[in-house]
Amino acid sequence: MDPRNQEKQGEPVEPRYLDFRHLPDGTMRDGKPALNKYSSTLTNAHDFPGAQAMLYAAGVPSKEAMKTQPHVGIASVWWEGNPCNMHLLDLGKEIKASCQKDGMLAWQYNTIGVSDGITMGGEGMRFSLQTREIIADSIETVTCAQHHDACIAIPGCDKNMPGVVMAFARHNRPSIMVYGGSIKPGYSETLRKPINISTAYEIHGAYIYKTLKSAQEGEFNADQIMEDIEKNACPGAGACGGMYTANTMSTSIEAMGLSLPGSSTTPAESPAKMRECAKAAAAIRTCMENNITPHKLLTKASFENALVMMMALGGSTNAVLHLLAMAGTAGVPLTLDDFQRVSNKIPFLADLAPSGKYFVADLFDVGGMPSVMKLLVAAGLLDGSILTVTGKTLAENIAPYPSLPQDQAIIRPLSNPIKATGHIEILRGNLAPAGAVAKITGKEGLKFTGKAMVFNKERELDAALNAGKIPRGGNLVLVVRYEGPKGGPGMPEQLKASAAIMGANLKNVALITDGRYSGASHGFIVGHICPEAVVGGPVAVVQDGDMITIDAEKNRIDMDVSEEEVKRRLSEWKAPKPAVTRGVLAKYARLVGDASHGAMTDLF
Repeated sequence: MDPRNQEKQGEPVEPRYLDFRHLPDGTMRDGKPALNKYSSTLTNAHDFPGAQAMLYAAGVPSKEAMKTQPHVGIASVWWEGNPCNMHLLDLGKEIKASCQKDGMLAWQYNTIGVSDGITMGGEGMRFSLQTREIIADSIETVTCAQHHDACIAIPGCDKNMPGVVMAFARHNRPSIMVYGGSIKPGYSETLRKPINISTAYEIHGAYIYKTLKSAQEGEFNADQIMEDIEKNACPGAGACGGMYTANTMSTSIEAMGLSLPGSSTTPAESPAKMRECAKAAAAIRTCMENNITPHKLLTKASFENALVMMMALGGSTNAVLHLLAMAGTAGVPLTLDDFQRVSNKIPFLADLAPSGKYFVADLFDVGGMPSVMKLLVAAGLLDGSILTVTGKTLAENIAPYPSLPQDQAIIRPLSNPIKATGHIEILRGNLAPAGAVAKITGKEGLKFTGKAMVFNKERELDAALNAGKIPRGGNLVLVVRYEGPKGGPGMPEQLKASAAIMGANLKNVALITDGRYSGASHGFIVGHICPEAVVGGPVAVVQDGDMITIDAEKNRIDMDVSEEEVKRRLSEWKAPKPAVTRGVLAKYARLVGDASHGAMTDLF
């Protein structure tokens, strides 16, 4: 059977690139562990003398090392232009050194990334989501082309993590993810409080609506406050510090067993992060010796853990998109209904930004992810029996760690949650027959009805906000369309708009889109409307003044327009000309699937 068909049916898949000198279960024919299972294709005998010559030039020290030592690829999403990623080269050097000390041949390489924080609100954001596919393609390519025996990946920004895990699922060779870690909180002297990247976006709403004030009124003018926040929101290396998409994905992936204990909440610039890198070699050796491959870790039970962690911590809507894509790549059946099912039973516990007070660096100080998982395993909400990259179960990994302190305020007790159920709601209705994703923390209520105010691109809404044209009176549902995976193209995040609405305190406004939101977005927001407008989804024919109701209790999103009228409007609708006709975005638009299936490009 073709492995691609096996994946489609959810059956176990052997690696696509097998070295037939070895048995598929990862042992040599004499029964000994084959740590160089794949690389020996090039290094045994003299079948590939050119390859061996190149490998000697690339640092193989001896004939003995050539014949016996496994090859480990260390894949980082390093580049200097983004705080999330700019330190990953140094983490990779530490990991490489640890592999070499442990008798392995290791080579660093990197793939590309896009800074969501820098591109947010501009045309560059259209390139962000498709980097997930490029990252997966890059790591799969190098791992398989170079016959690497194992992979240690070091992601930083949010598309990085699903990208590396999708690559793991494709090549299915022993793999570990080492998260680059979170940034420290910044501090504003003008506001006299901790700040972060979300502050910079939300404060813009107060700036354009002329409600921006310093901690002591009159002490600073609006421009001085803006300059202070811009300068101090990001004080160093690391991913955005709240429970935004990067930390949502890192905590979910740790709960799946793909990273070492504590990886997801260890700050980027802490000594603990370097110690984690030093431990990576021993863990990847364990994976190779015991044939612990990604398909043994990427199971329905581990994805269930990811969903539990996402709900308990108040994670990003983007995790829905990414976890669907990761599961689809691994051949694990996961649907939107699974997210709703888990959200219905898991309480929202974490008082973390964007809707809360604290940051992930604060969570690290009270025990980090191991302590959170300990709470959830003890409560029977998280499966502690799943296998992990350490060779132990999740429960065994967290056993030595302390419980959360009784006096900490970041993770609420199960008896007193922020919300009794999860914050992610999957909505359907005549506006989103194939589903939509809402982030409802409960602080903004559970139901909203308002008149539609329609924008055909995010930039149109941004321009209206910048001009102060969104009124405070009367409930409004702002509709942003033609920003889906194909329509954007690239399904851009709309933090600039959602943050401006929060900063301007426009409580009479809800925001819906066939595009995405940043993990830093909050408020009454609905994204991932499917089918998207560009393929003729009903959102394409919403008109100004239509009444729209978002109901998180009934899981509905509807416009007060009859079925006959919707059909009439659609019969008269014409698809707009493609926004991009050449280059990587045009290729992405042709290949990408819908948001309700993870916006994948490698569907079979």
